[in-house]
Amino acid sequence: MSQNGGIKTDRLDAIRSHLYANGFSTIQDLADAVGASLATVRRDLLVLEQDGVIDRVHGGARIAEGSSVELAFQEREKRQLSAKRAIANVAYELLSPRTSIFLDAGTTVLQLARLIRINPIPLRIFTNGLIVAQEFLNIPNLDVTVLGGQLRNENASIVGPEAETMLEGLWFDQLFLGASAISPDGAIYSVDSAEASLNRRMLIRSANRYVLADSSKFGTTATYKVSLLSDARLITDTGLTAQWRSQLEEASVETAFAPLGAQE
Repeated sequence: MSQNGGIKTDRLDAIRSHLYANGFSTIQDLADAVGASLATVRRDLLVLEQDGVIDRVHGGARIAEGSSVELAFQEREKRQLSAKRAIANVAYELLSPRTSIFLDAGTTVLQLARLIRINPIPLRIFTNGLIVAQEFLNIPNLDVTVLGGQLRNENASIVGPEAETMLEGLWFDQLFLGASAISPDGAIYSVDSAEASLNRRMLIRSANRYVLADSSKFGTTATYKVSLLSDARLITDTGLTAQWRSQLEEASVETAFAPLGAQE
């Protein structure tokens, strides 16, 4: 890609992010936000409209109906991206050929899925994440199964009693689980009750359990408890505070630290 092409892609991403965060915005607002001329922004909006990402309305634009779920996931995916990729590198080294693994629908686990796509090894992969599953289309040596059940739009994931029933007949050598939040009480929490319930079943059905969580998740809260961190091994980044490191040691949580900077 040419340098100009890369700049344009960055600008389109910036426009999408601004519209997602702020809702309807005038062309002048967008020009100020991305540091481009009105004419340039108008041309960019035409491209985004043709791609079905935005709707142009009189004097400005807004996110197109139906694309908010994808954009919300993309926005979460971009947060702490360097840390997520570093964590995924550590997790990838734990994989063994011809084993069965479960990958949940989180954005950090998605980075592990992308590493597997780039460097595939023979694996039997199970997932409840639609975006995770898409990474494995037409990749050799992978046997991929997606759980059936109810679609949770917010995370492009499959949840519900049907998915939990399917888990009862399965056993995994390794589970790689993300986390919405890791509360000061040392437990993993989710923003969704069905997701939390399914995550608990994943933990029960797995021999080796790994939680993939970047340091920004620690000290945050969500509504539904999944499990104590001590029920799994943790992979996080070296940005974790000394206080949390001490708390993990006191709770006997086996922890691997992914070095920041490796993906910059």
